Amino acid sequence: QLVESGGKLVQAGDSLRLSCTASTQSINNHAMGWFRQAPGKEREFVAAISWFGEDTDYPESVKGRFTISRDTSKNTLYLQMNNLLPEDTAVYYCAASARLSIATMAIGYDYWGQGTQVTVSS
Repeated sequence: QLVESGGKLVQAGDSLRLSCTASTQSINNHAMGWFRQAPGKEREFVAAISWFGEDTDYPESVKGRFTISRDTSKNTLYLQMNNLLPEDTAVYYCAASARLSIATMAIGYDYWGQGTQVTVSS
């Protein structure tokens, strides 16, 4: 089970760190990712990290502002979000893949959290 936390209402330009903790399994042998979904829109890829943490990937919309990382000792995945924009407003989901390499599409993930709301006011 994956549980996200850290979402809240912030202002444009603020920073926020999301966490995703796995309660019933280790994240060590999974590629992990973050996705987001705004009202009326499809789920969108935000960031991904390979199982060992050596590879990461981001879409252009967040590249240079968001950073994905993992702490295997805490069994936790993070998403550091800087310089937040109103268009970053969405429910953010973490996901785990049965594969070891990065996946940028939702179909590549097998386990999902329930999501945490991030709202960025202008």
